[in-house]
Amino acid sequence: MAGLRTIAILLLLSGTVFAVEIAELRNGFTITHRSREMRDGSVRLYMDDEKNSFVDIPAGEIASYSSQPDPAPQPAKAKAAKSTNQIVGEASVEHGVDSDFIRSVIRQESAGNVRAVSPAGARGLMQLMPQTASKLGVEDSFSAEQNVHGGARYLRELLERYNGDAIKALAAYNAGPGAVDRYKGVPPYRETQQYVLRVVRDYNKSKSTGNSKEKSGTLAKSSGGTGAIAPAAAQ
Repeated sequence: MAGLRTIAILLLLSGTVFAVEIAELRNGFTITHRSREMRDGSVRLYMDDEKNSFVDIPAGEIASYSSQPDPAPQPAKAKAAKSTNQIVGEASVEHGVDSDFIRSVIRQESAGNVRAVSPAGARGLMQLMPQTASKLGVEDSFSAEQNVHGGARYLRELLERYNGDAIKALAAYNAGPGAVDRYKGVPPYRETQQYVLRVVRDYNKSKSTGNSKEKSGTLAKSSGGTGAIAPAAAQ
């Protein structure tokens, strides 16, 4: 008796081991059900746990019962991670900035390292400072999608601020709009001047290879370049 009592307690604690039951009929058919009960010479087989769906079978037609565990739930398929190129393409369309321009900025800012952190604290692919990221609605600068969309949006704002002048926009992206406004163009900072030059060279190279899908023109190496605005957005 003590042994049987122990087994009963263990079953109660562990829950139902075999949740699905199978009624094997004498004619060879089987009926899968969740539970059953006797009802005046027949057996009511319930198809669901709520007992809303059932079928009544004469008790004499049932040869035996068996049980089996519930099928293991299938793990949800994880979404395939987007590539940086795919994210850049989507950001280009949404914010109206040439995708090659965005890529050139990414290559200069982080060399494509999503976890990059500068000595000044700029983060991610487009090296957003925490304060700038917050203003752009970027909650996680190490999220490639959030970072690229935030950076593309910021580039668009700068391009609009300087009437499509990509050179000034690049200088402001590096040194801040205040410096560009103060000097009425690229400020006399070697770092900023070299930054603008490298991005312009990379962007022009991407346009000259013939592989680019966007043919919005190259950028001049002095103020006045306008090719960074995607054609669809400029119309």
